[in-house]
Amino acid sequence: MSDAIAERIAKIRPQLPPSVRLIAVTKQVSVAAIRSAYGAGIRDFGENRIQEAETKQDQLQDLEDITWHLIGHLQSNKAKKALELFSWIHSVDSLKLFQRLEQLAAELSCQPEILLQVKLRSDPNKHGWTIPELMADLPVLNQGHHLRIRGLMVIPPAAQKDEEILAIFHQGRELADKIKQQNWSNIEMEQLSMGMSADYPLAVQAGATMVRLGQIIFGERVN
Repeated sequence: MSDAIAERIAKIRPQLPPSVRLIAVTKQVSVAAIRSAYGAGIRDFGENRIQEAETKQDQLQDLEDITWHLIGHLQSNKAKKALELFSWIHSVDSLKLFQRLEQLAAELSCQPEILLQVKLRSDPNKHGWTIPELMADLPVLNQGHHLRIRGLMVIPPAAQKDEEILAIFHQGRELADKIKQQNWSNIEMEQLSMGMSADYPLAVQAGATMVRLGQIIFGERVN
């Protein structure tokens, strides 16, 4: 297993510019497999669920230079635990969740890096701001002082053609640029979390700075 994971990572690396951060998505992946990816040089790991992440982190405390990213939907009642476990939260998908995290981060005296999840196409299976909603909420988001808003997360709807996926990723890049041009004091737009195992080359082409890769590194998940 260890050799296979290392070989897959070695094949992916040349496809990613130095500016793109590779996040290994470890949902339903064993601690042993995570250690194999770590041995192959991965330091950024993404989890979807709080409880699963907490269990794994307890077993990986000896790997002190791991950066943990929450990439799955976050319920408000689990926000405190998310702040305790993760340095990055990619999936801040509403003003309500942002305000809850802001309040808790103040109480915990922490300053996590966050991304705003946007929904650029109608999709009942995805969370996130629409563009009009996000633009309307920017003045309130800009008032936050405990969350570091670093950019956007974009997830295209399933079963799209490559041309449409690429268009969505380009739209994400354009939206980030538009927000950046407004020169908000507490909103950065330097990071774009876009692209998973099936479409990460398109995301890189469109300007992603983070890609979230699971299956292509670890193989098929066992449900």
